[in-house]
Amino acid sequence: MTIPLNKSGEVLAILKPVIELSRVDPGCLSCNIYADLQDKTGLLLEQLWSTEEDLARHIRSSEYHNLLLALELALKRPEIKFDTISGSTGIETIEKARCQER
Repeated sequence: MTIPLNKSGEVLAILKPVIELSRVDPGCLSCNIYADLQDKTGLLLEQLWSTEEDLARHIRSSEYHNLLLALELALKRPEIKFDTISGSTGIETIEKARCQER
C-alpha cells in the first residue's frame, strides 16, 4: 500500500497490534510488514496461513477490521492479493469471508 508520509505513524500504530496478534493466531505461519527503502510511502504486509479456513477466520476478526481501517488511509487503492497453490484472488476473498460472519 502507498501511504502519505504524514500518516505513516498512524498506519504503523494500527498495523503493529494486527501483526502481533496475527503471529499468535492459530494457523498463522508468518506475518511481516516491509517498508520500501526507496519510496518511503510504500508498505507491504505479508501473511502466510496454514489453511484457507484459518485465513477466513482471521479475515473475520476484529484485528483484520483494523487492518481494513489502515487501508483506508492509503493514497491509492492498495493491491490485495491472496495466493494459494491453486491460484490467486483479490478483494473478493475478503468480501466472501466477512460475509460468512453475518
